[in-house]
Parts: sequence; C-alpha cells; structure tokens
Amino acid sequence: MSVYLHHEDLPQGVLADGPVAVDTETMGLITPRDRLCLLQISDGGGDEHLVKFGVNSDYAAPNLRAILADPNRVKLYHFARFDLAAIEHYIGVTAAPIFCTKIASKLTRTYTDRHGLKELVREMLGSEISKQQQSSDWGAPELSSAQQDYAASDVRFLHKLQALFVERLEREGRSEIAQACFDFLPHRAKLDLMGWDENDIFSHMS
Repeated sequence: MSVYLHHEDLPQGVLADGPVAVDTETMGLITPRDRLCLLQISDGGGDEHLVKFGVNSDYAAPNLRAILADPNRVKLYHFARFDLAAIEHYIGVTAAPIFCTKIASKLTRTYTDRHGLKELVREMLGSEISKQQQSSDWGAPELSSAQQDYAASDVRFLHKLQALFVERLEREGRSEIAQACFDFLPHRAKLDLMGWDENDIFSHMS
C-alpha cells in the first residue's frame, strides 16, 4: 500500500477500472472563497493518489477530469455534498454517479448519531484513523507526511464501507431511497454553490 503525490493532474493509467473513492481538502468550508488544494482518489486496490493544486492553478487536470466526469464510474464519498460542490466549482465537472457513506450510515445506523468516517471505520472495519491533521494548512507549498497519510486515509476505506452498506441498505429495505438521495446530491451541491446552503427550501419555515 502506497501513497502517491502528484501535482496539477493524475498520471494517465494509474487507476484500475471500476468505482473510485474520492475526497477533497480545501482552505476552509466556504467553497467559492476557500480554494481546492488537494483531491484524493483510489481504486480500492491498496494505493492512494493525491493531486495537489497550486495557489494559481487553472484546475485543467484533463486525466483527473475525465475520471471524475465518467458516467460509468461510481464515485464513493463520505459527505459527498461538500466534495461535489468543490469539484464542480473548481474542476468544472459533476463527479457522479455517487455513493455516499455518510448518507448510507444515517439510513442504516439509526441506533447512533455518530456518522463520522472515523467512527464508521472503527465500528465496521475494526481499524483506526487519525483526524489530527484535519484542520491543517492544505494550501502550504509542501505537505508533510502526516498530512499526506491523513488525506490518503479519507479514501482508503470507502470501498470496504460501501460493500457493507450495500448489504445493510438491502437488509433494511432502504436501497431505493438511498439511491434517490445519491442521485439528488449533485443538485444539492449546486444549491449550496448558489447560496442555499443554510436555507432549506424544502422546509415549511421561511
């Protein structure tokens, strides 16, 4: 298992066919303001690839863009809503179709309100991941080995989690509603980018 750091684009041919796990690191939580610094991607085979974008990046990334936009590749996320908005805003593609482990967790792990990736990995896979670097400076010219390992861990377990959640969703009769939620996520991300991130347009309340 190795972590590979690339700059501005993913090398061609480094990913196998099939679903890819995707995550992003940004300068903050306000997508139009806080630039996309890093995108992590893995085919589930044991290696993780990190694509770092510089402060003046044009985010052209043709190889990465082609994979993210491929309608035949499922993209696995944890809290897809945020990553989709960042990818849409900076890279300019809708990175779908989608499977979101956070939504799957909320639909199946109704016995808890703890749906963070760290908790899922601990309970469902018996492994531990560190969140120590979560709030570090992702825009720094050089990323530390701790930052790189943290970023890689965010995509390292998503294929295994997806397989388990597919079983749980089927068991609880919630596969169809989960898929409907996944299909809506690109629209939810667009609403966020348009300014409806806090205002719930589906709510009766103004």
